[in-house]
Amino acid sequence: MTAAAHATDRPEAPARPGIGITVTGRLMALCCVGFAVVNIVFELTDRFADGPYAEYSTGIAVMNWLVVGLKAVGAAVALLSVASRPRFLPPVFLGVLVWGAFAMLAVYALGSVVQAIGMASGLAGSADQIDLAGVAYVLFFLLVAAGFGVLAISYSRRFRLRKGVVVLGALGAPVALGVILLAVPMLLAALGVMPAP
Repeated sequence: MTAAAHATDRPEAPARPGIGITVTGRLMALCCVGFAVVNIVFELTDRFADGPYAEYSTGIAVMNWLVVGLKAVGAAVALLSVASRPRFLPPVFLGVLVWGAFAMLAVYALGSVVQAIGMASGLAGSADQIDLAGVAYVLFFLLVAAGFGVLAISYSRRFRLRKGVVVLGALGAPVALGVILLAVPMLLAALGVMPAP
């Protein structure tokens, strides 16, 4: 067999991401880091040590540092998804992570939208509880979810990932959210770090 035949048998190297995708990846990483800084500032300034949340301050601190870790992972995933060929993680594993990040953010953002609709309609709370900061918060998460969606689609196309990778990442999102929003607070309450609901 000739060298030319061997060369055509080799799988093609994945295309480098375009400038728009690369910028999106860097912006998503910056959003993750910037939003993690908010949690770090909360902890360094003891924001929840006094006031109505004082009895929850230890549990809130645990949750804040957990969220900081998750946002750091999100920043790393965003940057790795636009690297020409990440050396540390196999493409399938990184594909699951980037699809999982997108799905988790999308579920969280859509849940916030549903909650806002419930407040505006009077089904859960009242429209008076909706303020500009809350609207900006929901819009921010919708934009970040969309950004990770763009990264996930681009990464899957570049590395020709199978649909099972998408499904695995998407199914992992509700599990991860359930652990973060339900299981961890229940564990903290059981350990006496937070008051029981």
